[in-house]
Amino acid sequence: MTRTLDKLRTITVIGAGTMGHGIAHVIAMTGARVRLYDAMAGASTSALTRIARNLDKGVELGKVTAADRDATLARIEPADDLAIACRDSDAVIEAVPERIELKREIFGVVDRAAPADALLATNTSSLPIAQIAESLREPGRLVGMHFFNPVHVMKLVEIVRHPSADPAVVALAVALAEKLGKTPITVSDSPGFASSRLGLVIGLEAMRMVEQGVASAADIDTAMKLGYGHPMGPLELTDLVGLDVRLGIAEYLATAIGPAFTPPDVLRDKVVAGKLGKKSGEGFYRWSADGKRL
Repeated sequence: MTRTLDKLRTITVIGAGTMGHGIAHVIAMTGARVRLYDAMAGASTSALTRIARNLDKGVELGKVTAADRDATLARIEPADDLAIACRDSDAVIEAVPERIELKREIFGVVDRAAPADALLATNTSSLPIAQIAESLREPGRLVGMHFFNPVHVMKLVEIVRHPSADPAVVALAVALAEKLGKTPITVSDSPGFASSRLGLVIGLEAMRMVEQGVASAADIDTAMKLGYGHPMGPLELTDLVGLDVRLGIAEYLATAIGPAFTPPDVLRDKVVAGKLGKKSGEGFYRWSADGKRL
């Protein structure tokens, strides 16, 4: 048996980076307590600073009250021990880097530390959920919950069910996504799911067009925004997601699906040069320290 939505009062988020801090933010906004764990010393505390900055912007825009900002921050507790962070949690959402062995190792600890009826979810954007679930004594406990960056803004959550997933677990993940103010879609556990597979095809082709001199990054992005109604162009989105993240997904999908996902040289070259997008200050665009496109 898994818990019901009203019982999800304490949720552990594993990974305090780009995705993890955003997931912690939206969970705390609903009134639940959050334990935010990251293996890197100080990362959880730094994440709180980023969350506070995003909430401050919400206050400035009139979307969040000062009281709600303060209450949200008070509900997030940095944690420095993974097992202790999972103890007595009603749900555990993992959002660490896209390395399957790392995720399997983490869920091996979570499986022993978290209550037997806690909801377990991974935020992977492309890795096979079934293979991650093999690290659990009861693989049916795990479901994919693929959030989108920035989590506090983006409305979509992709719920990924693997063949042995417990239908009650999938239903609870859908309900949790809705409680967080998101619109969930449910997809089968296949390479790249739905969103990453479609989005990456467009992104990689846009990179090849830059590589071939078809048009500038800005003009390609403008074509997709004004011609097809995309809120953000594929190359600006790549900078936001991280070029290293997109390279890793492309390499995996090229192996799993076929050569259409082979990463272009321009992507590999930028990653080797440390031009990872917004987080490093340069990718297909240059970015200021406060996250604005130059």
